[in-house]
Amino acid sequence: MSADKARIIRDLFAAYLRNDRKAVEDAFTDDFTFTSPFDDGIDKATYFARCWRVADWIAQHDLERIAVDGDTAFVTYRCVAKDGKSFRNTEVFGFEGDLIRSIDVYFGATYRDGVFQKQAS
Repeated sequence: MSADKARIIRDLFAAYLRNDRKAVEDAFTDDFTFTSPFDDGIDKATYFARCWRVADWIAQHDLERIAVDGDTAFVTYRCVAKDGKSFRNTEVFGFEGDLIRSIDVYFGATYRDGVFQKQAS
């Protein structure tokens, strides 16, 4: 079961890079929620209205680790933009069967061309 959830996560990140919104929508339950430092448990419709954007600015996602524990998975990744900016985040995925029911995002540091960039508060 753990390998299946890791594959689902890898497929989700690949769909983001392809700008395949339908694949991303299909990976989520109807009652999907998303939480980040900017969003508090928003629903699926609000997530796509507020957070979905074309990913042509992303050069690559490096999935550094995926740890699955039952219906929860922790993912740490590095996102590299085409302009040299990069950041690392950790996300906690909640699953209902083979669908993603929730994602909680924890932001990491941001870099440009390998140099730390202080974030505005």
